[in-house]
Amino acid sequence: MIRNWEDKVVVIAEDEQINFLFLKAVLKPTKAKVIWTKTGRETIDVCLSDKIDMVLMDIKMPDINGLDATIEIKKKYPDLPIIAQTAYAMEEDEIASQEAGCDDYISKPIRPDNLLTIMSKFFDD
Repeated sequence: MIRNWEDKVVVIAEDEQINFLFLKAVLKPTKAKVIWTKTGRETIDVCLSDKIDMVLMDIKMPDINGLDATIEIKKKYPDLPIIAQTAYAMEEDEIASQEAGCDDYISKPIRPDNLLTIMSKFFDD
């Protein structure tokens, strides 16, 4: 299924360049606009200053971690979909991300079809 999200802006909050490039490649066919943020603080600043449609939030990031960044963003934008992405695929990590306000959760290594299916729950009406 070809997804057309050319009217969507997705923040990829990810401090590892290789992971960002992978996610950007997965999203390329969807035509979504991608913004790369490398720290929790940068992610918060971008989300509060730009019109963002979704955040793919790495949990382990420099300065402010993804869970604390999610809490800050959700204070102003409670309806902004934030999908936690983490290499720590333990049940307590999923629970912690839900408690922080993440709308969904995906563990690394990320399978492209899984990611697009989760994203489509928020983008495909």
